[in-house]
Amino acid sequence: MGFEEAKDKIAGKAKEAFGKVTGDKETEAEGAAQAASAGAKEKVNDAVDSVKGAVKGLKGDGDK
Repeated sequence: MGFEEAKDKIAGKAKEAFGKVTGDKETEAEGAAQAASAGAKEKVNDAVDSVKGAVKGLKGDGDK
């Protein structure tokens, strides 16, 4: 997980918890959305890294 994704995920979870504690459904929903967005970005970045690794493997760049 990249730093930005981790930061956004933590901030989202905190915002969601704050919304729950204060009874503010809008803040709670915003926090949940922010955390989910960070999780999605993390998965996309993982997929990109996997594809890059596969391409390097096919090219034989991993032997150097």
